[in-house]
Amino acid sequence: MTKRLPCPPAPGPLEAYAARFDDLFETLAQRRGFREYLSGLLLPRDRNKTLTCLVGTEPVVGAQHAAVQRLQFFLSESTWDNHRVNGRRLELLVADPATGPHPGGVLVIDDSGDRKSGSATAHVGKQYLGSVGKVDRGVVTATTCWADERIYYPVHARPYTPAHHFPQGKKDPGFQSKLQIAVALAAQAKAAGIVFRAVAADCAYGDHDSFRAGLHAAGLAFVMALKPRHGTWSYGTDAYTPVDAAHTLTWTDADHPGDWTRIERTFRDGHAATWWAAEVRLGWWGPDGNVRLVVATTDPATLPAKATWYLATDLPRPGSPRVADSPYLPADLAEIVRIYGLRHWVEQSYKQVKDELGWADFQVRSDTAIRRHQTLVDCAFSFCWNTWFTPPPPPSVDPTPEPDTPSKAAARGRYRTSSAPTALLAPGDPGRPWLAGALEHAATLLAGLESPASAQRTPGTARRRRHRQTS
Repeated sequence: MTKRLPCPPAPGPLEAYAARFDDLFETLAQRRGFREYLSGLLLPRDRNKTLTCLVGTEPVVGAQHAAVQRLQFFLSESTWDNHRVNGRRLELLVADPATGPHPGGVLVIDDSGDRKSGSATAHVGKQYLGSVGKVDRGVVTATTCWADERIYYPVHARPYTPAHHFPQGKKDPGFQSKLQIAVALAAQAKAAGIVFRAVAADCAYGDHDSFRAGLHAAGLAFVMALKPRHGTWSYGTDAYTPVDAAHTLTWTDADHPGDWTRIERTFRDGHAATWWAAEVRLGWWGPDGNVRLVVATTDPATLPAKATWYLATDLPRPGSPRVADSPYLPADLAEIVRIYGLRHWVEQSYKQVKDELGWADFQVRSDTAIRRHQTLVDCAFSFCWNTWFTPPPPPSVDPTPEPDTPSKAAARGRYRTSSAPTALLAPGDPGRPWLAGALEHAATLLAGLESPASAQRTPGTARRRRHRQTS
Protein backbone atom coordinates (compact mmCIF):
# COMPACT_ATOMS: atom_id res chain seq x y z
CA MET A 1 0.00 0.00 0.00
CA THR A 2 1.37 3.40 -1.01
CA LYS A 3 2.25 5.64 1.89
CA ARG A 4 0.19 8.79 2.10
CA LEU A 5 1.94 12.04 1.29
CA PRO A 6 1.87 14.61 4.10
CA CYS A 7 -0.63 17.42 3.62
CA PRO A 8 0.35 21.05 4.15
CA PRO A 9 -1.20 21.95 7.51
CA ALA A 10 -4.18 24.27 7.85
CA PRO A 11 -3.59 27.53 9.73
CA GLY A 12 -3.72 27.64 13.50
CA PRO A 13 -6.19 25.41 15.35
CA LEU A 14 -7.96 24.45 12.13
CA GLU A 15 -5.36 21.75 11.41
CA ALA A 16 -6.27 19.66 14.45
CA TYR A 17 -9.93 19.77 13.43
CA ALA A 18 -9.32 19.08 9.72
CA ALA A 19 -7.04 16.13 10.50
CA ARG A 20 -10.01 14.27 11.98
CA PHE A 21 -11.50 14.04 8.47
CA ASP A 22 -8.35 12.91 6.64
CA ASP A 23 -9.35 9.26 6.36
CA LEU A 24 -12.45 10.30 4.39
CA PHE A 25 -10.36 11.80 1.58
CA GLU A 26 -8.48 9.51 -0.79
CA THR A 27 -5.89 11.90 -2.19
CA LEU A 28 -3.57 14.63 -1.05
CA ALA A 29 -5.41 17.09 -3.30
CA GLN A 30 -8.69 16.35 -1.52
CA ARG A 31 -7.18 16.77 1.94
CA ARG A 32 -5.56 20.03 0.86
CA GLY A 33 -8.79 21.24 -0.76
CA PHE A 34 -10.71 20.55 2.45
CA ARG A 35 -8.29 22.69 4.46
CA GLU A 36 -8.18 25.49 1.91
CA TYR A 37 -11.95 25.67 1.59
CA LEU A 38 -12.54 25.82 5.35
CA SER A 39 -9.79 28.43 5.75
CA GLY A 40 -11.41 30.61 3.12
CA LEU A 41 -14.84 30.31 4.71
CA LEU A 42 -13.52 31.26 8.14
CA LEU A 43 -11.48 34.28 7.12
CA PRO A 44 -13.33 37.62 7.07
CA ARG A 45 -13.92 39.01 3.59
CA ASP A 46 -15.40 42.21 2.22
CA ARG A 47 -17.05 40.39 -0.69
CA ASN A 48 -19.30 37.35 -0.84
CA LYS A 49 -17.44 34.12 -0.23
CA THR A 50 -17.44 32.87 -3.78
CA LEU A 51 -14.70 30.60 -5.11
CA THR A 52 -12.56 33.52 -6.25
CA CYS A 53 -12.93 35.24 -2.91
CA LEU A 54 -12.00 32.10 -0.96
CA VAL A 55 -8.49 32.31 -2.41
CA GLY A 56 -8.29 36.10 -2.27
CA THR A 57 -8.36 36.80 -6.01
CA GLU A 58 -10.58 39.19 -7.94
CA PRO A 59 -14.07 38.17 -9.16
CA VAL A 60 -14.48 37.17 -12.81
CA VAL A 61 -10.90 37.94 -13.88
CA GLY A 62 -9.55 35.62 -11.18
CA ALA A 63 -11.72 32.66 -12.15
CA GLN A 64 -8.82 31.08 -14.04
CA HIS A 65 -6.45 31.41 -11.09
CA ALA A 66 -4.87 28.03 -10.34
CA ALA A 67 -6.11 28.06 -6.74
CA VAL A 68 -9.66 28.82 -7.91
CA GLN A 69 -9.57 26.00 -10.45
CA ARG A 70 -8.26 23.65 -7.77
CA LEU A 71 -11.16 24.44 -5.43
CA GLN A 72 -13.62 24.24 -8.34
CA PHE A 73 -12.44 20.71 -9.09
CA PHE A 74 -12.51 19.78 -5.40
CA LEU A 75 -16.11 20.92 -5.16
CA SER A 76 -17.50 19.66 -8.49
CA GLU A 77 -15.38 16.81 -9.88
CA SER A 78 -13.50 15.19 -7.01
CA THR A 79 -14.67 11.83 -5.62
CA TRP A 80 -15.15 12.51 -1.91
CA ASP A 81 -18.51 11.81 -0.24
CA ASN A 82 -20.15 14.80 1.47
CA HIS A 83 -22.53 12.51 3.41
CA ARG A 84 -19.59 10.77 5.09
CA VAL A 85 -17.97 14.12 5.88
CA ASN A 86 -21.17 15.43 7.45
CA GLY A 87 -21.53 12.16 9.34
CA ARG A 88 -18.04 12.58 10.78
CA ARG A 89 -18.85 16.17 11.76
CA LEU A 90 -21.91 14.97 13.67
CA GLU A 91 -19.93 12.16 15.31
CA LEU A 92 -17.47 14.72 16.65
CA LEU A 93 -20.28 16.92 17.96
CA VAL A 94 -22.04 13.98 19.63
CA ALA A 95 -18.84 12.66 21.22
CA ASP A 96 -17.78 16.01 22.69
CA PRO A 97 -19.41 16.58 26.13
CA ALA A 98 -19.47 20.32 25.41
CA THR A 99 -21.60 19.96 22.27
CA GLY A 100 -23.21 16.52 22.60
CA PRO A 101 -27.00 16.56 22.21
CA HIS A 102 -29.17 15.65 25.18
CA PRO A 103 -32.88 14.83 25.66
CA GLY A 104 -33.66 18.40 26.70
CA GLY A 105 -32.66 19.85 23.34
CA VAL A 106 -34.86 20.61 20.37
CA LEU A 107 -34.57 19.72 16.69
CA VAL A 108 -35.61 22.77 14.68
CA ILE A 109 -36.92 22.31 11.15
CA ASP A 110 -36.87 25.20 8.71
CA ASP A 111 -35.83 26.04 5.17
CA SER A 112 -33.50 28.56 3.62
CA GLY A 113 -34.29 30.20 0.28
CA ASP A 114 -31.67 32.14 -1.65
CA ARG A 115 -31.88 33.93 -4.98
CA LYS A 116 -30.09 32.24 -7.91
CA SER A 117 -30.53 33.32 -11.52
CA GLY A 118 -30.46 31.26 -14.69
CA SER A 119 -31.86 27.81 -15.32
CA ALA A 120 -28.79 25.56 -15.49
CA THR A 121 -28.21 25.37 -11.74
CA ALA A 122 -29.70 22.34 -9.97
CA HIS A 123 -32.83 22.95 -7.85
CA VAL A 124 -33.43 26.46 -9.23
CA GLY A 125 -37.06 27.45 -9.60
CA LYS A 126 -39.52 30.26 -9.07
CA GLN A 127 -40.58 29.83 -5.46
CA TYR A 128 -40.90 31.70 -2.18
CA LEU A 129 -37.49 32.75 -0.85
CA GLY A 130 -37.30 33.71 2.80
CA SER A 131 -34.11 35.74 2.29
CA VAL A 132 -35.91 38.23 0.02
CA GLY A 133 -39.43 37.77 1.41
CA LYS A 134 -41.11 37.12 -1.93
CA VAL A 135 -41.46 34.66 -4.80
CA ASP A 136 -38.38 34.73 -7.01
CA ARG A 137 -35.97 32.42 -8.80
CA GLY A 138 -33.70 30.66 -6.38
CA VAL A 139 -32.74 27.54 -4.45
CA VAL A 140 -34.55 26.42 -1.28
CA THR A 141 -32.88 24.02 1.15
CA ALA A 142 -34.69 22.24 3.99
CA THR A 143 -32.56 22.11 7.14
CA THR A 144 -32.50 20.75 10.67
CA CYS A 145 -30.74 22.46 13.56
CA TRP A 146 -30.17 21.13 17.09
CA ALA A 147 -30.44 23.68 19.89
CA ASP A 148 -30.70 24.08 23.62
CA GLU A 149 -30.39 27.15 25.85
CA ARG A 150 -26.62 27.17 25.38
CA ILE A 151 -25.59 26.14 21.86
CA TYR A 152 -27.01 25.39 18.43
CA TYR A 153 -25.63 23.83 15.24
CA PRO A 154 -26.89 22.58 11.85
CA VAL A 155 -27.52 18.85 11.54
CA HIS A 156 -28.64 17.94 8.01
CA ALA A 157 -29.62 19.85 4.88
CA ARG A 158 -31.24 18.82 1.62
CA PRO A 159 -32.10 21.07 -1.33
CA TYR A 160 -35.70 21.02 -2.49
CA THR A 161 -36.13 20.29 -6.19
CA PRO A 162 -39.20 22.01 -7.74
CA ALA A 163 -41.62 19.83 -9.66
CA HIS A 164 -40.73 21.23 -13.10
CA HIS A 165 -37.32 19.48 -12.85
CA PHE A 166 -39.09 16.09 -13.06
CA PRO A 167 -40.60 14.55 -16.21
CA GLN A 168 -43.98 13.94 -14.53
CA GLY A 169 -43.98 16.98 -12.26
CA LYS A 170 -45.38 16.36 -8.78
CA LYS A 171 -46.60 12.93 -9.87
CA ASP A 172 -43.06 11.81 -10.60
CA PRO A 173 -41.84 9.05 -8.23
CA GLY A 174 -38.67 11.02 -7.54
CA PHE A 175 -40.42 14.23 -6.47
CA GLN A 176 -40.53 15.10 -2.78
CA SER A 177 -42.25 18.11 -1.26
CA LYS A 178 -40.50 20.27 1.33
CA LEU A 179 -42.73 18.68 3.99
CA GLN A 180 -41.66 15.17 2.99
CA ILE A 181 -37.99 16.21 2.96
CA ALA A 182 -38.35 17.79 6.40
CA VAL A 183 -39.84 14.61 7.91
CA ALA A 184 -37.05 12.56 6.34
CA LEU A 185 -34.40 14.91 7.77
CA ALA A 186 -35.90 14.67 11.26
CA ALA A 187 -35.87 10.88 11.07
CA GLN A 188 -32.29 11.00 9.74
CA ALA A 189 -31.21 13.09 12.73
CA LYS A 190 -32.68 10.53 15.10
CA ALA A 191 -30.91 7.72 13.27
CA ALA A 192 -27.62 9.64 13.53
CA GLY A 193 -27.83 9.64 17.33
CA ILE A 194 -29.07 13.22 17.73
CA VAL A 195 -31.40 13.08 20.74
CA PHE A 196 -33.97 15.78 21.43
CA ARG A 197 -37.18 16.46 23.34
CA ALA A 198 -39.28 17.36 20.32
CA VAL A 199 -39.26 18.76 16.79
CA ALA A 200 -40.05 22.46 16.58
CA ALA A 201 -41.19 24.30 13.46
CA ASP A 202 -42.99 27.50 12.50
CA CYS A 203 -46.44 27.78 10.95
CA ALA A 204 -45.11 27.16 7.42
CA TYR A 205 -44.86 23.52 8.55
CA GLY A 206 -47.23 23.40 11.50
CA ASP A 207 -50.29 24.30 9.43
CA HIS A 208 -50.05 21.04 7.48
CA ASP A 209 -51.77 17.98 8.91
CA SER A 210 -49.67 15.70 6.71
CA PHE A 211 -46.45 17.04 8.23
CA ARG A 212 -47.60 16.43 11.79
CA ALA A 213 -48.83 12.98 10.78
CA GLY A 214 -45.46 12.21 9.20
CA LEU A 215 -43.59 13.10 12.38
CA HIS A 216 -46.01 11.04 14.46
CA ALA A 217 -45.48 8.03 12.17
CA ALA A 218 -41.71 8.46 12.59
CA GLY A 219 -42.09 8.41 16.40
CA LEU A 220 -41.08 12.07 16.80
CA ALA A 221 -42.83 14.43 19.19
CA PHE A 222 -43.52 17.95 17.94
CA VAL A 223 -44.27 21.49 19.09
CA MET A 224 -45.07 23.76 16.16
CA ALA A 225 -46.82 27.01 15.47
CA LEU A 226 -50.15 27.54 13.73
CA LYS A 227 -51.34 30.65 11.97
CA PRO A 228 -53.83 32.59 14.14
CA ARG A 229 -56.47 32.12 11.47
CA HIS A 230 -55.69 28.48 10.75
CA GLY A 231 -59.20 27.08 10.28
CA THR A 232 -60.46 23.78 11.59
CA TRP A 233 -63.72 21.90 11.55
CA SER A 234 -66.28 22.96 14.19
CA TYR A 235 -70.00 22.96 14.97
CA GLY A 236 -72.20 26.02 14.54
CA THR A 237 -70.94 28.93 16.60
CA ASP A 238 -67.96 27.04 18.07
CA ALA A 239 -64.52 28.55 17.69
CA TYR A 240 -63.19 28.06 14.19
CA THR A 241 -59.61 29.38 14.48
CA PRO A 242 -56.95 29.40 17.21
CA VAL A 243 -57.39 33.11 17.86
CA ASP A 244 -61.15 32.64 18.22
CA ALA A 245 -60.54 29.88 20.75
CA ALA A 246 -58.08 32.06 22.67
CA HIS A 247 -60.66 34.82 23.01
CA THR A 248 -62.99 32.42 24.84
CA LEU A 249 -60.51 32.10 27.75
CA THR A 250 -61.19 34.06 30.91
CA TRP A 251 -58.77 36.79 32.03
CA THR A 252 -59.12 39.72 34.43
CA ASP A 253 -55.60 40.79 35.36
CA ALA A 254 -52.29 39.35 36.58
CA ASP A 255 -53.72 38.81 40.06
CA HIS A 256 -56.83 37.12 38.66
CA PRO A 257 -55.53 35.26 35.58
CA GLY A 258 -58.54 33.00 35.11
CA ASP A 259 -57.66 30.28 32.56
CA TRP A 260 -54.08 31.53 32.11
CA THR A 261 -50.89 30.31 33.78
CA ARG A 262 -47.92 32.58 34.46
CA ILE A 263 -44.72 31.55 32.67
CA GLU A 264 -41.35 33.12 33.52
CA ARG A 265 -38.97 33.05 30.58
CA THR A 266 -35.25 33.67 31.15
CA PHE A 267 -33.07 34.65 28.22
CA ARG A 268 -29.36 34.16 27.61
CA ASP A 269 -28.50 37.78 28.23
CA GLY A 270 -29.91 37.44 31.74
CA HIS A 271 -33.16 39.35 31.40
CA ALA A 272 -36.48 37.70 32.23
CA ALA A 273 -39.98 38.21 30.86
CA THR A 274 -43.41 37.19 32.07
CA TRP A 275 -45.55 35.30 29.58
CA TRP A 276 -48.93 33.65 29.99
CA ALA A 277 -50.01 30.30 28.59
CA ALA A 278 -53.25 28.33 28.46
CA GLU A 279 -54.74 25.14 27.10
CA VAL A 280 -57.35 25.76 24.42
CA ARG A 281 -60.08 23.63 22.89
CA LEU A 282 -60.59 23.84 19.14
CA GLY A 283 -62.44 21.18 17.18
CA TRP A 284 -60.80 17.85 18.03
CA TRP A 285 -57.83 19.56 19.67
CA GLY A 286 -57.87 19.81 23.43
CA PRO A 287 -55.87 19.26 26.65
CA ASP A 288 -56.42 15.49 26.56
CA GLY A 289 -56.64 15.00 22.80
CA ASN A 290 -54.05 13.48 20.52
CA VAL A 291 -53.01 17.04 19.71
CA ARG A 292 -53.04 19.82 22.29
CA LEU A 293 -53.50 23.47 21.36
CA VAL A 294 -51.54 25.87 23.59
CA VAL A 295 -51.65 29.66 23.42
CA ALA A 296 -48.70 31.63 24.82
CA THR A 297 -48.63 35.43 24.93
CA THR A 298 -47.27 38.45 26.74
CA ASP A 299 -50.75 39.94 27.11
CA PRO A 300 -53.85 37.71 27.37
CA ALA A 301 -56.12 40.75 27.18
CA THR A 302 -55.03 41.90 23.71
CA LEU A 303 -53.15 38.87 22.28
CA PRO A 304 -50.58 41.01 20.40
CA ALA A 305 -49.79 39.51 17.01
CA LYS A 306 -46.00 39.73 17.38
CA ALA A 307 -45.91 38.29 20.90
CA THR A 308 -48.52 35.51 20.77
CA TRP A 309 -47.89 31.89 19.78
CA TYR A 310 -50.53 29.34 18.84
CA LEU A 311 -48.86 25.97 19.32
CA ALA A 312 -49.88 22.43 18.39
CA THR A 313 -48.15 19.57 20.23
CA ASP A 314 -48.57 15.85 20.76
CA LEU A 315 -46.74 15.86 24.10
CA PRO A 316 -49.32 14.78 26.71
CA ARG A 317 -50.45 17.06 29.52
CA PRO A 318 -49.31 16.02 33.03
CA GLY A 319 -52.16 14.09 34.63
CA SER A 320 -53.84 13.43 31.29
CA PRO A 321 -55.26 9.96 30.53
CA ARG A 322 -52.94 9.96 27.50
CA VAL A 323 -49.82 9.77 29.69
CA ALA A 324 -50.14 6.01 30.16
CA ASP A 325 -50.31 5.31 26.41
CA SER A 326 -48.05 8.05 25.04
CA PRO A 327 -44.44 7.19 24.14
CA TYR A 328 -43.43 10.69 25.26
CA LEU A 329 -42.94 12.14 28.71
CA PRO A 330 -45.63 14.66 29.69
CA ALA A 331 -44.93 18.37 29.28
CA ASP A 332 -46.55 21.22 31.18
CA LEU A 333 -47.24 24.65 29.73
CA ALA A 334 -43.83 26.03 30.73
CA GLU A 335 -42.11 23.15 28.93
CA ILE A 336 -44.13 23.70 25.76
CA VAL A 337 -43.21 27.40 25.73
CA ARG A 338 -39.55 26.58 26.39
CA ILE A 339 -39.40 24.12 23.50
CA TYR A 340 -40.87 26.49 20.96
CA GLY A 341 -38.75 29.35 22.27
CA LEU A 342 -35.64 27.40 21.26
CA ARG A 343 -36.88 27.38 17.66
CA HIS A 344 -35.69 30.95 17.24
CA TRP A 345 -32.05 29.80 17.43
CA VAL A 346 -32.43 28.71 13.81
CA GLU A 347 -32.77 32.36 12.80
CA GLN A 348 -29.45 33.11 14.53
CA SER A 349 -27.92 30.07 12.84
CA TYR A 350 -28.97 31.30 9.39
CA LYS A 351 -27.42 34.69 10.07
CA GLN A 352 -24.07 33.09 10.81
CA VAL A 353 -23.93 30.50 8.05
CA LYS A 354 -25.15 33.06 5.49
CA ASP A 355 -23.65 36.35 6.59
CA GLU A 356 -20.30 35.05 7.87
CA LEU A 357 -19.69 31.65 6.34
CA GLY A 358 -21.15 32.08 2.85
CA TRP A 359 -23.97 29.52 2.73
CA ALA A 360 -25.59 31.13 -0.33
CA ASP A 361 -22.36 32.23 -2.05
CA PHE A 362 -21.70 29.07 -4.05
CA GLN A 363 -20.74 29.46 -7.73
CA VAL A 364 -21.45 25.92 -8.85
CA ARG A 365 -24.32 24.37 -10.74
CA SER A 366 -24.46 20.65 -10.00
CA ASP A 367 -26.44 19.07 -7.19
CA THR A 368 -23.31 17.35 -5.86
CA ALA A 369 -21.29 20.57 -5.71
CA ILE A 370 -24.09 22.50 -3.98
CA ARG A 371 -24.48 19.82 -1.32
CA ARG A 372 -20.71 19.69 -0.81
CA HIS A 373 -20.55 23.45 -0.36
CA GLN A 374 -23.31 23.31 2.27
CA THR A 375 -21.51 20.48 4.08
CA LEU A 376 -18.27 22.46 4.17
CA VAL A 377 -20.07 25.52 5.55
CA ASP A 378 -21.52 23.33 8.31
CA CYS A 379 -18.03 21.99 9.05
CA ALA A 380 -16.72 25.54 9.39
CA PHE A 381 -19.61 26.34 11.73
CA SER A 382 -18.90 23.30 13.90
CA PHE A 383 -15.17 24.06 13.97
CA CYS A 384 -16.02 27.37 15.62
CA TRP A 385 -17.74 25.59 18.51
CA ASN A 386 -14.83 23.15 18.70
CA THR A 387 -12.42 26.06 19.03
CA TRP A 388 -14.63 27.86 21.53
CA PHE A 389 -14.76 24.88 23.90
CA THR A 390 -11.16 23.73 23.47
CA PRO A 391 -9.01 24.95 26.37
CA PRO A 392 -6.27 27.34 25.24
CA PRO A 393 -2.72 26.00 25.30
CA PRO A 394 -0.70 26.83 28.42
CA PRO A 395 1.30 30.06 28.08
CA SER A 396 4.94 29.64 27.29
CA VAL A 397 7.25 30.38 30.23
CA ASP A 398 10.66 31.96 29.75
CA PRO A 399 13.56 30.01 31.27
CA THR A 400 14.38 31.09 34.80
CA PRO A 401 17.65 33.05 34.80
CA GLU A 402 20.61 31.72 36.75
CA PRO A 403 20.67 33.08 40.33
CA ASP A 404 24.17 34.47 39.97
CA THR A 405 23.49 36.12 36.61
CA PRO A 406 20.39 38.30 37.00
CA SER A 407 18.82 39.38 33.77
CA LYS A 408 18.35 43.00 32.78
CA ALA A 409 14.60 42.67 33.45
CA ALA A 410 15.29 41.37 36.95
CA ALA A 411 17.73 44.23 37.52
CA ARG A 412 14.91 46.64 36.73
CA GLY A 413 12.87 44.92 39.44
CA ARG A 414 9.99 43.33 37.43
CA TYR A 415 9.35 41.13 34.44
CA ARG A 416 7.16 42.58 31.75
CA THR A 417 4.71 40.30 29.96
CA SER A 418 5.25 40.40 26.23
CA SER A 419 2.25 41.09 24.04
CA ALA A 420 0.71 38.37 21.90
CA PRO A 421 2.01 38.03 18.36
CA THR A 422 0.09 40.37 16.11
CA ALA A 423 -0.24 37.66 13.49
CA LEU A 424 -2.69 35.82 15.76
CA LEU A 425 -4.87 38.80 16.61
CA ALA A 426 -7.85 39.98 14.61
CA PRO A 427 -7.13 43.46 13.25
CA GLY A 428 -10.53 44.83 14.23
CA ASP A 429 -14.26 44.51 13.98
CA PRO A 430 -15.29 43.82 10.38
CA GLY A 431 -18.68 45.34 11.14
CA ARG A 432 -20.68 42.18 10.50
CA PRO A 433 -22.54 39.80 12.84
CA TRP A 434 -20.41 37.06 14.40
CA LEU A 435 -21.36 33.58 15.47
CA ALA A 436 -22.94 33.79 18.91
CA GLY A 437 -20.33 32.50 21.30
CA ALA A 438 -18.17 30.73 18.74
CA LEU A 439 -17.04 32.36 15.50
CA GLU A 440 -15.58 35.37 17.25
CA HIS A 441 -12.72 33.34 18.72
CA ALA A 442 -12.15 31.20 15.62
CA ALA A 443 -12.02 34.27 13.39
CA THR A 444 -9.66 35.97 15.81
CA LEU A 445 -7.29 33.02 15.53
CA LEU A 446 -7.47 32.90 11.75
CA ALA A 447 -7.94 36.50 10.63
CA GLY A 448 -4.26 37.40 10.85
CA LEU A 449 -3.08 34.41 8.83
CA GLU A 450 -2.32 34.89 5.17
CA SER A 451 -4.63 33.37 2.58
CA PRO A 452 -3.36 31.46 -0.48
CA ALA A 453 -3.41 34.65 -2.58
CA SER A 454 -2.61 38.22 -1.71
CA ALA A 455 -5.81 40.07 -2.60
CA GLN A 456 -7.20 40.01 0.95
CA ARG A 457 -8.05 43.40 2.39
CA THR A 458 -7.73 43.85 6.14
CA PRO A 459 -10.74 45.42 7.91
CA GLY A 460 -10.17 48.71 9.65
CA THR A 461 -9.40 49.02 13.33
CA ALA A 462 -11.51 52.05 14.12
CA ARG A 463 -14.12 50.05 16.02
CA ARG A 464 -13.72 47.51 18.78
CA ARG A 465 -15.19 44.05 18.41
CA ARG A 466 -18.38 43.61 20.35
CA HIS A 467 -18.47 41.01 23.10
CA ARG A 468 -19.92 37.63 22.18
CA GLN A 469 -23.53 37.82 21.18
CA THR A 470 -25.62 35.54 23.34
CA SER A 471 -29.17 36.64 22.83
